[in-house]
Amino acid sequence: MATDITLNNGVVMPAVGFGVYQTPPEETAVAVQTALEAGYRHIDTAAAYGNERGVGEGLRRSGLAREDVLLETKVWVVDYGYDQTLHAFEKASKKLGVDQIDLLILHQAYPQSFDKTIQAYKALETLLADGQVRAIGASNFLPVRLERLLDETDVVPSVNQIEVHPYTQQRELQACNRQHGILTQAWSPIGGLRTYSDGQTPLTDDAIASIGEVHGKTPAQVMLRWHIQEGRQVIPKSVRPDRIAENFDVFDFELSADEISRIDALEQGMTMVPDELDFDAFGIEVPEA
Repeated sequence: MATDITLNNGVVMPAVGFGVYQTPPEETAVAVQTALEAGYRHIDTAAAYGNERGVGEGLRRSGLAREDVLLETKVWVVDYGYDQTLHAFEKASKKLGVDQIDLLILHQAYPQSFDKTIQAYKALETLLADGQVRAIGASNFLPVRLERLLDETDVVPSVNQIEVHPYTQQRELQACNRQHGILTQAWSPIGGLRTYSDGQTPLTDDAIASIGEVHGKTPAQVMLRWHIQEGRQVIPKSVRPDRIAENFDVFDFELSADEISRIDALEQGMTMVPDELDFDAFGIEVPEA
């Protein structure tokens, strides 16, 4: 099983990246340094997370060459619009401490003002053409939003980062991504953000645990392997060194077709529909660098 994925524009992305969603800024640098020392070579952050500076500091502490690590961040909706998004790149690059961002994506489709979303994406296209970013994409874009984006812009997104785990699989959206050559990048890939029926999460699911016992792997490792074998890229997060290492140790076993089918059968549906959220009410501001 390959440990890398080639995006639709030729950029090579590790199959397993490291996420820092909800990681406190003061803990981010240590977590990122730990992840890079464990072997990760892709870090995913966002302007809205407030920890881009920590990501940059963790990279510097690691001693790795800049070109050896793929940095990804996201533009928040308050910075949508053509000129605003160009400036959002400047803020992000300064906080990260880099001249070029490897993957820059729009954090939400922002249905309240989709015209601004289109203008923001056109700014990403300009940044791509100028070489200031290496790849561009989207996050949480449902099929109807993705199709409109494709109709009104020129560059097909390299990724669409969406919630995917055994209980929320978004198969229609995944199919839409595949149809257009867009990589599905799974956030919350082990389903730890929410509980479902009977207080369950995928991490406590008996079916997943039993598969892990066969392979001598944890439920988290089983789920990450499931994603990889189905062609998705994953960005698990943790601040615990043991969990950080555990989540990267997923390339020495393989799930059978039956095991994958058993995990596929765990679908419970979405618990959060992005288009139903009022992003203006989030109150997130993105300060200057």
